[in-house]
Amino acid sequence: MIKRLLPYLFALVSGSAIAAAPAVPLMESGANIFDKASLQRGAALYFNYCGACHSLQYMRYNRMARDLGLSEQQVMDNLNFTGAKFGDTIHAAMPAGIGIDQVGGEDWFGKAPPDLSLTARVRGTDWIFSYLMSFYPDPNRPSGWNNTVFKDASMPNVLWDRQGIQMPRAAAGEGEGGHAGAPQFDLVKPGSRTPDQFRQDARDISAFLEYVGEPAALERRAYGIWVLLYLLLFTGVAWLLKQEYWKDVH
Repeated sequence: MIKRLLPYLFALVSGSAIAAAPAVPLMESGANIFDKASLQRGAALYFNYCGACHSLQYMRYNRMARDLGLSEQQVMDNLNFTGAKFGDTIHAAMPAGIGIDQVGGEDWFGKAPPDLSLTARVRGTDWIFSYLMSFYPDPNRPSGWNNTVFKDASMPNVLWDRQGIQMPRAAAGEGEGGHAGAPQFDLVKPGSRTPDQFRQDARDISAFLEYVGEPAALERRAYGIWVLLYLLLFTGVAWLLKQEYWKDVH
């Protein structure tokens, strides 16, 4: 029975692996959610460039402030552009565009921009980083932009003023900052940031979205040392109990 089932199990596992593999080789983000300064910069970039269209409906302003070491005034003055309360969840400033009297994302892009709360958990930080790094001008697209990671994306390159304008070229061997075959680009018009500085911007946004996808990851690290100490103590107590239990057994 097991021998008969093995080919089917192998096909199932292989098919899942193929389905999970990215269509385009990705760059390595190097995102670190335990770098609080990176998370703070990523939050600032997200709310100033992404938050107008994309919500984070599973994150609250007050939770974000606590985890990122920000005060209520800092959050409400610099990161809240919708007039929401400090304890509210984070919604996009732009309306979805539903109804006759409401014009928004669905009217402009053909589909309302998605919520990004779980994007890092679904696609990974390398995908987000590579996506942000891979925009290029395309006059055939309605927005004037295209992306090598997410082909024919409706989203324009909102970070173009920081990144500049680049054009893709054929990858040869090891891609820039990533895996073999990752798309490479030629910068044809510099932005306000150097290429290294913009890579850090993309890394910071990727780290912030990774944090948003699983805020408890920050707490697990703090609890981890106590769990290890408990297990070490329990092991010592168990060893002493074993010695006491077996001392009269010959």
